[in-house]
Amino acid sequence: MAPPTDPSLPGSLPDSLPEVVTFGETMAALRAGGALRLGGSLGLSVAGAESNVAIGLARLGHRVRWVGRVGADELGALVLRTLRAESVDIGHAVTDDAGRPTGLLLTEPRMGTLTRVSYYRTGSAGSALAPADVLPALSTGTRVLHLTGITPALGPSAAEAVRAAVMAAREAGITVCLDVNYRSRLWSSDLARATLRPLLACTDLLIASEDELPMVLKRPGADERESVDSLLTEGVSEVVVKRGARGATCFTSRETVDRAARRVEAVDLVGAGDAFVAGYLSGFLQGADVPARLDRAVTTAAFAVATRGDWEGLPSQDELGLLDEADGTTIR
Repeated sequence: MAPPTDPSLPGSLPDSLPEVVTFGETMAALRAGGALRLGGSLGLSVAGAESNVAIGLARLGHRVRWVGRVGADELGALVLRTLRAESVDIGHAVTDDAGRPTGLLLTEPRMGTLTRVSYYRTGSAGSALAPADVLPALSTGTRVLHLTGITPALGPSAAEAVRAAVMAAREAGITVCLDVNYRSRLWSSDLARATLRPLLACTDLLIASEDELPMVLKRPGADERESVDSLLTEGVSEVVVKRGARGATCFTSRETVDRAARRVEAVDLVGAGDAFVAGYLSGFLQGADVPARLDRAVTTAAFAVATRGDWEGLPSQDELGLLDEADGTTIR
């Protein structure tokens, strides 16, 4: 059950203190080329909202730590190997010794950019994440704790880990970023609201799509401006609303900033929200103002939309300007 301690592993280096800590379940991902019922070949990768953000931040040059549980199986080894290869610190990741397997998801394209995702994560190693796994990972120098609404939906111990982590982060002066990231196949909207709303007391930066915003409101029927004002009054410093192809808006007590989405040919929409979060947090960590953070966020999201996979197409720091090149440009 002990986390990896081999000093030869990049994710285990003691002097690579993270700027960002995130935690949750990362699964093996099988991607079909067409309808699953028709058979055919499957591509194997890994996916998880929090690790997608971690990879996005690492590619942009930030030190980031991912915490989670994987099974003592080949798929768990794939998860850890992939994150190590992407320069994500996995020094506090745990290989489960209770026989729980690594979670699995299947994705299949159904029509255009519409994708169907099926989860096989009940009883998985990731669902057993506990406070004792997460709290030691919040080390000195951590600036941001990033979490999503997916993790507390996995089970009681994972929900307790979220509650303990946000309280510890608040006490330590660490910025807490919560991406609502609602998954209807994991829990009901009422249970999500009952679980997520108490986290707002410790949340600095709230990110939600337009349809997710009601999940954290006292009165879900309020209009957007009233909803945002209520969240700011409750102590959230920034509310970022993702609007898909229409861009995004950031609300603070001082300003409201809109940004249009970058225009690209959509290939795969899965992972775009996580890419957006990675870009926004990258700008935050670099001290950028709100307009510049949104610029980076819609840019990283565009990279995700224009390429296949949850994280494979995310840009490095020196690639952020590629979208400004003329269509058809060859860089030699």
